[in-house]
Amino acid sequence: MATNVFFDNYTNFNEQQLIDDLVIESIKMYGVDVIYITRIDGALDKVFNEDDLPLYNETFEFEAYVKNVDGFEGEGDFLSKFGLQIRDQMTLTVANRTFERFVTREEGTIIRPKEGDLIYFPLSENIFEIKFVEDESLFYQSGALQVFDMTCELAEYTGQRLQTGRDNIDTYFDAFNREILTSNTATLNAVAQVDPIARNLVFEQEGDAIIDFSEIDPFSENIYINDD
Repeated sequence: MATNVFFDNYTNFNEQQLIDDLVIESIKMYGVDVIYITRIDGALDKVFNEDDLPLYNETFEFEAYVKNVDGFEGEGDFLSKFGLQIRDQMTLTVANRTFERFVTREEGTIIRPKEGDLIYFPLSENIFEIKFVEDESLFYQSGALQVFDMTCELAEYTGQRLQTGRDNIDTYFDAFNREILTSNTATLNAVAQVDPIARNLVFEQEGDAIIDFSEIDPFSENIYINDD
């Protein structure tokens, strides 16, 4: 059974363009300018698919709509066994054509927002990490997709390098990024200077007295090497 041939609801290009224009205009009226920061892998572990030293060095600015207008979502602020954690989340909506205009035309390999990239949110002056990108939020209005929904969570410092040329972004993690984090000679004593309540050196000394997992023989507690 076929649909009515006299009503073209899903392949009319002009109607699709009209909805695109209305969405873009609405975001321009009720949205906020954000800064999109792209990520480059610095030390990718292909086994665990993790990167311990990503580099963020390119920025793009465009308007986005904040969908959770009542405040930040997520788990919020709570005390855990690791101390105070802030898990603020928000969802940002950007029009496909807007992203194409300000990002894809400048960097052709980026055709959609990517998980792992960052968003600088100027209202709270915080940096959020994109956790998930939904490309079917407005479900095929007139047969086309108009927006990307980016679910973002407040970024935690894990050794990221920010080299965007924007001082307010590049210095965002300076409170955590002391000389220890940029030096190749970092020691546990240096860590203690960053975190005065840490007891890493004590744990290391206690652990050395218990067991020695040597690179030579990881299965024995004591290693004896004859130099003769």
